[in-house]
Amino acid sequence: MSDGLFHDDDLIRVISREGALIAAGGAASLLQTAHPKVAQGVFDHSYTAEDPVRRLRNTMGWLYVVQFGTREEAETLSAFVTKGHDSITGPDYQANDPELQVWVAATLFAVATQFYQLLFRRRFTERELEEYYGQTKIYATILGCPEERMPATYRDFREYYANMVNTLRISDVSRAVAEQVLDPKVPAGLLAAPGLAAVRLITAGLMPAPLREQYGWKWNAARERRFHLLMSALAVVYPRLPLRVRTMPREYYLFATRRMLAKMSRTRRPAITVRTNESAA
Repeated sequence: MSDGLFHDDDLIRVISREGALIAAGGAASLLQTAHPKVAQGVFDHSYTAEDPVRRLRNTMGWLYVVQFGTREEAETLSAFVTKGHDSITGPDYQANDPELQVWVAATLFAVATQFYQLLFRRRFTERELEEYYGQTKIYATILGCPEERMPATYRDFREYYANMVNTLRISDVSRAVAEQVLDPKVPAGLLAAPGLAAVRLITAGLMPAPLREQYGWKWNAARERRFHLLMSALAVVYPRLPLRVRTMPREYYLFATRRMLAKMSRTRRPAITVRTNESAA
């Protein structure tokens, strides 16, 4: 779409259109809540535990609108998200804190890059990583984070990310949120068990070792082999699916989110125009 924030050949669209990336969402989410302030905000204010399906729909809807929607759609929905985040505060955290916005954007870039390369058996060049990283800054800046708070280049990002991974100290609240994410209350019940087991394995496999250890997840040679076997199987099957099948999640979440935006625009009160003597004449 020419009126969007990005073009179809931009890496942010080429990578994010793949519905399989949703399977890596648990890793991104729990990387985010490895930050104690993010975890506390999620624990105090999020409806993840009560309605994980709605939470996923809203998260993916925002991401897809920013990546593939029009500029107006992306800015309108992001303003709504920012306003909602205004009330997510506590004794030691604010959802709109640039420090937290930078970390959340960093996790989205890191996990998508890692998972996509495993899934498609390709390795990005440094130039591609620089391009993609620059595009994913939008995840923070469109919510009000000053761009200068972001690591300026991909190499700066690598230094920042390595430091965060090695210095973050996971809290008990982080572990409680992880239990909610990895063992969600989903309508399918037992039918969803195989898929959830695969997501848990992917989440653990993508998690950096220092944080995985702090979460207390079992990880040994056998589980690592199962992770690589799973990713190898996905790499054989998934890329051979028709693109229209691989992008079905994007189409669904975009449709649902645009319907929500249309409803919001219909119910929004019109602006009040104050007539002056000159305009009344």
